[in-house]
Amino acid sequence: MTFDAFHAYHRKLWMRYAHTQVGSRASAETVVDATCARLKRTWPHVLIQESVPQYAWQVLKEEVHRWLTARSLEPQVGDAAFLTAVQKLLLHEMRDELRVISQEIGLYNAISTLPERQYDVVMLRFVLGMEEPEVAEYLGIDVATVRSHIRHARRSLAKQLNMHHKETN
Repeated sequence: MTFDAFHAYHRKLWMRYAHTQVGSRASAETVVDATCARLKRTWPHVLIQESVPQYAWQVLKEEVHRWLTARSLEPQVGDAAFLTAVQKLLLHEMRDELRVISQEIGLYNAISTLPERQYDVVMLRFVLGMEEPEVAEYLGIDVATVRSHIRHARRSLAKQLNMHHKETN
């Protein structure tokens, strides 16, 4: 696998993720470019990892964190697109729009408290729209583990937001 092919396949998703975290397309470009430079510089090392996508995902997250820390910022995920996507995760059963709007304010705070793996699964599956097998590949875990993280995240978010949660299969 060449770096160029890997990069071409993953860049769009990386850009979408970085944009949700840093708040602008230009800043996302900076972060993704730094990620790509780091991966390309160490490509032989990257290729010997158990899961190349998982390793690259970790590098991307580290570069996002580095960018945010350098600017004393928190992730900028609270935009309308994020909230709409996350509603698919938890709020899809709710009919009362005023209740949904009041819940949105605390939603990102609740998501940001999830354990790292649950947070990653929520971001990839519901914010970035990946299918469960793709999420599993990206994170180097089984599809069943992705589903388990989703179940646990739903329960945790429902509890934090004082919402009724009905298990669905």
